[in-house]
Amino acid sequence: MIKEMIIKDLKKCWIKLGYKYSEKYYVEEPKNKEHGDFSTNAALVNAKRNNMKSVDMAKQVADLLAKKRRYSSVEVAGNGFINITISKNHYQKLLKQVFDAGKEYGMTDYGQGKKIVIEFVSANPTGPLNVVNARAAAYGDVLARIMNYIGYCAKKEFYVNDAGNQVDVLAESLEMRYREVLGYKFDEIPEGMYQGEYVKEIAKNLKAKEGSKFIHYSEVDRLERMKEFAILEIQKMQQESLEKYGVVFDSWVSEKMLRTQGTIEEALSYLVEANCTYESDGAVWFASTKFGDEKDRVLMKSDGEITYLVPDIAYHITKYERGFDYILDVLGPDHHGYIPRLKAALEAIKLDPDKLEIVFLQQVNLYENGEKVKMSKRTGHIITMDVLIDEVGIDASRYFFIEKKPNTHLNFDLDLAKKTTNENPVYYSQYAHARICSIVRKARKLGVKRSEIRQADISKLKSDEEIAIIKKILSFQEVLKSVADNREPHRLAFYVHDLASLFHKYYQSCRVLRENFLDLTASRLYLLLVIKNVLAISFELMGISAPERMKKKKKTG
Repeated sequence: MIKEMIIKDLKKCWIKLGYKYSEKYYVEEPKNKEHGDFSTNAALVNAKRNNMKSVDMAKQVADLLAKKRRYSSVEVAGNGFINITISKNHYQKLLKQVFDAGKEYGMTDYGQGKKIVIEFVSANPTGPLNVVNARAAAYGDVLARIMNYIGYCAKKEFYVNDAGNQVDVLAESLEMRYREVLGYKFDEIPEGMYQGEYVKEIAKNLKAKEGSKFIHYSEVDRLERMKEFAILEIQKMQQESLEKYGVVFDSWVSEKMLRTQGTIEEALSYLVEANCTYESDGAVWFASTKFGDEKDRVLMKSDGEITYLVPDIAYHITKYERGFDYILDVLGPDHHGYIPRLKAALEAIKLDPDKLEIVFLQQVNLYENGEKVKMSKRTGHIITMDVLIDEVGIDASRYFFIEKKPNTHLNFDLDLAKKTTNENPVYYSQYAHARICSIVRKARKLGVKRSEIRQADISKLKSDEEIAIIKKILSFQEVLKSVADNREPHRLAFYVHDLASLFHKYYQSCRVLRENFLDLTASRLYLLLVIKNVLAISFELMGISAPERMKKKKKTG
C-alpha cells in the first residue's frame, strides 16, 4: 500500500522533471531506522540515462517529494539514496482505509484474472495420504487461496496415476487380503506388495459388498475388477482426508481416462510430427538432447509398452490446451531429473516451456520426544495425514508446513505442535486474535460501544509502538503479492507471527482499557480491531481457525 504510493509519487516526479526513467529500482524498508521508513535507489538507477550525477537527481526528486504532506522527511544520503519518512497523520489516514475495508482488506485485482493451474499432492492411488502429502496439500491450497484473493484465477488440480505397474501391484495385494478375509490360508504377503492395514480394510469392504463373487472370475477379469474397486476406495479415502484438512480440489484428472480418450496417442503423434523421434533396438526414442536434455529418452519399449514420460507429456498438453497463463507443478525432491525431459518435449511440439513452473518440496521428518520417527512405505509403517491431524490438529499441522520455505527440509516437532504455550508459533499467533476478542468483550462491559470505536479519534495513535503496528498492517498487500510472485506461502506465516508479536509487546507495554480515559480507550480498540481483522483474513488464507477463545490446557492428576 505505502510502497505503491511512493512508486506512484516517484513516477510523477520523473514526468514533472522531464527525465527518462526505468521503474527497475527498489523501495524497501531500511534496516537502520535512522534512514527513515523507506529507502529507494531510484536516482542511482535513472541518473546515467539522463547524463546526471545520481546525487543531483536525488536532490531534485527529494525536493518534489518533500512538498507532499504525507512525507514528514525526505533526505538524500550517500551517492543518491533517498530516505523517506511517512508522516504520522498519513499513517493514521491509511489505517482508516484499512478499517473501512473490513474483511476485504488486501483484496486486489493484482492478478488481473490470469489463469493458473496448481497441480499438487497427486499421490498414487495406492494408499492413504502421508505427511509428505500433507505438506504439499497445505502448500498448494494456501498458495491458491492467496492468488485468488489478489485477483488471479487459480485452480487446484490432482493428477491420479491410476494406470501402470503400481496399480497392478495394488490389485495383487488386494487379492491376497481378499482371500484372507474369505478364510483362505496362504503364506505371508511377499515383499514388494502393499502391506498396510488399509489393504485389509479394503478387502473387508469388498467382501461386504460382493461376497466371494470375485473369486470365481478369471484371473485377468478378477484383477481388473479388484484394481477398479481398490482405486475407487483409495481415492475416496484420499479425498475425505483432504477435505478434513480443508483442501478441496477443483479438478481430478485420471491418467486412465487420458489413455481411454486417446490423449496418449496424440502426444506421441505430436512428437513424431515434430520430427524428433527415432527407432533403435525395437524401441521408440525421443531425441530430447536436441532440446537440452542430458540424454535421449525412451517413449515406447520394444514390447509396445509406453514409458511414464508419455502420459506426463500428454497430461501437460491438456493444461496448455485449457488456456492457462501459468502452469505450476508441485513435486517431491526426487523429481529433479523429470524436468529437462518434460520441458524438452514441450519445446519440441512448440509449446512455451517457460510457462511451466516447478516447485520442489523437500522431505518431511517427524520428531517426537527428541527422536526421529521412523517411517517405511514398503512395510506399511507410515504416519498418515489423518493420524497427524488427529495428533496435533488441522491448525498446527497446516501452519507448521506453511511456515517453512518449500525448498528446505522440514523437521516437524510433534511435541511443539501440541503445546499450548507461546513456544508454539501457531498458538502464539492465534492467541493474539483471541486476546483481542477478550479485550473487546471487556470493553463492552465498560460500556464502550462499537459505534464509539468506529468514530474514535485515531490521531491519538502516535506512539512508536502504534506506528510500527500500523506500518506492519499496511504492508499486508505487499506480503500477499510477494507470496504470489515468488510462490512462497511461508511469507504470510512470517508476517502473521510478526504482527502477533508486535501486538503482544504492545499489550504488555500499553494499557488498552482505561476507564477514566474512554476516548483513548476507543482509539486503541480501533487499532486492535484492525489487527484482529488482518489476523482473521490471514488465518482464512492459511486455512486455519481464528479462535475467539483459546482452549485451556487440561489438568492432569
